[in-house]
Amino acid sequence: MLSGNKLTIKKPQGSYYLTLTIVGWVDIFTRECYQKIIIETLQYYIKNKTLHVYSYCIMSNHIHLIVNVDMEFSLSDIIRDFKKYTSRKIVETIRTEPESRREWLLKHFETAAIIHSKTKNHKVWQDGNHAIELYNERFTWTKVQYIHQNPVRAGLVTSAEFWKYSSASNYQEMISVFPEIYRLTPPLTIVK
Repeated sequence: MLSGNKLTIKKPQGSYYLTLTIVGWVDIFTRECYQKIIIETLQYYIKNKTLHVYSYCIMSNHIHLIVNVDMEFSLSDIIRDFKKYTSRKIVETIRTEPESRREWLLKHFETAAIIHSKTKNHKVWQDGNHAIELYNERFTWTKVQYIHQNPVRAGLVTSAEFWKYSSASNYQEMISVFPEIYRLTPPLTIVK
């Protein structure tokens, strides 16, 4: 899994726990307009590129996902394209929607692009995706629980299902802003 010091997607159709982080850990997802970009883009990839999302959580400056794809697509290509498209949409939204941090955000993302020469104009996402392959059911469930508990640990909600931009509500069979989640069946616990 390690490539240099980065965890990367090695199996194109493997199932992975991913963390996508905004450059400089900037709190971009504190505004709903940016959160909606993420949800709508994931929905597009589900419908058009066979992306399967099993768990997700959008925090203020990063996103956690458990995902995989069907055989005709490569997960690393989809994540690359997802980051490229959402970067463009986020910058476009910063420019066109009310945003008190407009000048600062644009300058921050422009500076990041200059530092990382392979990016033109604006760099929104950090390189990499902290990909961890999910190798068994128990490990997968530890990641699902970690994702769902992230806003609770951050003190943003008292119970995971109350975080609007998380699949925790899907797993509780509640109304969700992202109903396309594939819910995993929890493992049976052996009681002795």
